[in-house]
Amino acid sequence: MKVHHALPDRPPDRTFVVAVGFFDGFHRGHRAIVREALRLRRAGERSAVLTFREHPAAFLRPGQEPPMIATLDERVNAFARAGIDVAYVLPFDAAIASLSPAQFLDDTLIARMNARAMVVGVNFRFGHKRAGDVAFAREHLRAREREIIAVPNTLDTGERVSSTRIRAAIQAGDLESADRLLGTPYTVRGVVAFGAGRGHDLGYPTANLAVAPGKLLPPDGVYRITARHDGRDYLGLVSIGTNPTFDGTARTVEAWLLDFNGALYGEELALRDFRFVRAQRRFDSVEELIAQMREDAATVKFPTVV
Repeated sequence: MKVHHALPDRPPDRTFVVAVGFFDGFHRGHRAIVREALRLRRAGERSAVLTFREHPAAFLRPGQEPPMIATLDERVNAFARAGIDVAYVLPFDAAIASLSPAQFLDDTLIARMNARAMVVGVNFRFGHKRAGDVAFAREHLRAREREIIAVPNTLDTGERVSSTRIRAAIQAGDLESADRLLGTPYTVRGVVAFGAGRGHDLGYPTANLAVAPGKLLPPDGVYRITARHDGRDYLGLVSIGTNPTFDGTARTVEAWLLDFNGALYGEELALRDFRFVRAQRRFDSVEELIAQMREDAATVKFPTVV
């Protein structure tokens, strides 16, 4: 898949079917949009995604943008795995925000991308002050012998799926619901960095993950997880929080892997299958903390069958 960070100056020779959206998390509804774009391609046509580097709220309402379910790298990789031919990943800036709905369709989709068809979610809004909707786009494109397809944002069960609902589930610690709506386990990736080194002294060496800024994390606490490293999965635990027993202030993500021996510094870990074990709390002594860590580890070695 080719990735472009600017639109072409002139339309390509062939026509495109373009999926448009921010696609945070690339959840089941997003994948339905991309599948429809791939299905609509005619002979000789290509598929494309038009998306933005930053959430539009970062420009429109600085400081009020939501935490991200997926990093930009994760979103782009998801497009490639889904079979998209070209991804246009643009900055959301004043030039984009000021476009009227008609300008967005005529100047961006048609004149710059040669889009024959546009595929979006059913609640898609676009253009200056979100003035454009699917009904406007359908009428506007029909007059230009183009089309728009709006894909429902409900699952086969009738349950509504959206990035907003998934964020709320993760923030509430309901990772089972988040995983169901995503269609894949929620994953937190990070490069292992040097930490305080207390885990070794306590008998449970941990990997301190440097997670991308803005990535949404579950609430503070201890979770059972599956960690993937170098193509292999390990069961383990992750502690998210500020280490109150040691008067910590910075929020950290520290993973302990069962049956792993070796160094991980500078390497990536991907954590998934988060399942809550206990809340973070301050212990009165290191000995009390170690006893609790032993109990936490037992939930990985001898998981409770429900």
